[in-house]
Amino acid sequence: MLKQALVLAALLLPGTYANAHEYTVGDLHIAHPWSLALPPNAPNVAAYFVVHNNGKVDDRLLSVDTPISSDAQLHEHAMTAGGTMKMQQVPSVTVPAGKDVTFAPSAYHVMILQPKDRSLLADGKRFPLTLHFEKAGDITVDVAVQQQPPAEQQGHAHTH
Repeated sequence: MLKQALVLAALLLPGTYANAHEYTVGDLHIAHPWSLALPPNAPNVAAYFVVHNNGKVDDRLLSVDTPISSDAQLHEHAMTAGGTMKMQQVPSVTVPAGKDVTFAPSAYHVMILQPKDRSLLADGKRFPLTLHFEKAGDITVDVAVQQQPPAEQQGHAHTH
């Protein structure tokens, strides 16, 4: 009986890891990287995720890159003096110790400009994105392309 349970666990384990979609580097935990499937003529695509800093010191996301584009940038939405939201590039994003930073529509996000390999931008596909942190170092995550935002993001999605 124990042997059968171990065999079953061994068979199910790879599927569990494949669907987990969470990553750890140093004291940082990156959860559920995702992007919206966009029409073929969309000039840019955004990627979203949550970073949790389990450490006792702040870290910073310094830059990002992906093989599907030569230009991936960190962006935020900020309120202008006139009271409108404006998207702008930022040089880095601080991840405070013991806190979460959520990359989401209308917030921080990764902007991938002029993607050259659009085959990976269809619903159900994944593309690699490397995050470069000041202290934790580099980690490559797989961004899941979806037709709809995750349930907790519904109502907040937009395209650029």
